[in-house]
Amino acid sequence: MRKIVASLFISLDGVVQDPAEWHFPYFNDEMGAAVTAQTADTLLLGRKTYDSFAGAWPEREAEGGEDAGYAKTLGDARKVVVSRQPLEFTWRNSELLQGDLVEAVTALKKEPGGRIAMSGSVSVIRQLLAVGLLDELHLLVHPIAVRKGERLFDEGETSVPLELISSETFTTGVLYLVYKPAEVSGGASYEDAKAHLPQNEQ
Repeated sequence: MRKIVASLFISLDGVVQDPAEWHFPYFNDEMGAAVTAQTADTLLLGRKTYDSFAGAWPEREAEGGEDAGYAKTLGDARKVVVSRQPLEFTWRNSELLQGDLVEAVTALKKEPGGRIAMSGSVSVIRQLLAVGLLDELHLLVHPIAVRKGERLFDEGETSVPLELISSETFTTGVLYLVYKPAEVSGGASYEDAKAHLPQNEQ
């Protein structure tokens, strides 16, 4: 079954909204390599993220600048868009995800092909995490507290346990953290935690 891998720029206080307003000072070759490595033959995008991408990348590809190659890669990829309303697509290889989100994404994962990549699309990421359909969450954690804007995790009744797969520190101070969903841990208590403290700190 295909994997769904989501990548996000995120601030130290969890903000993922409008990263263009705060993340560019931290963009270097290390981050560029990390972003480029997440390209895939299929993109799963929310409508707002799709509109943002479609409003920028086709033009960059046509201009033939230094990021034209990456823009072409995005253009050539299959783009599956999550939206409750019909859309008119102008960017090539774009289509609407049909039907119920969980059923349609489950079917998409069963299709032949490689990894399915996500970028932005926070509400979709939350929904897929909640039902166990997101396989990996790649977070580029920037050393800045933005202090306003939408955060990755909103208020809710249930926790979202994750397991750290890998971590890397860039020279800019950005942390590249890769997580996968984890089982909910058992009912550990303070007394259980105390057992792991050095004897002279208990």
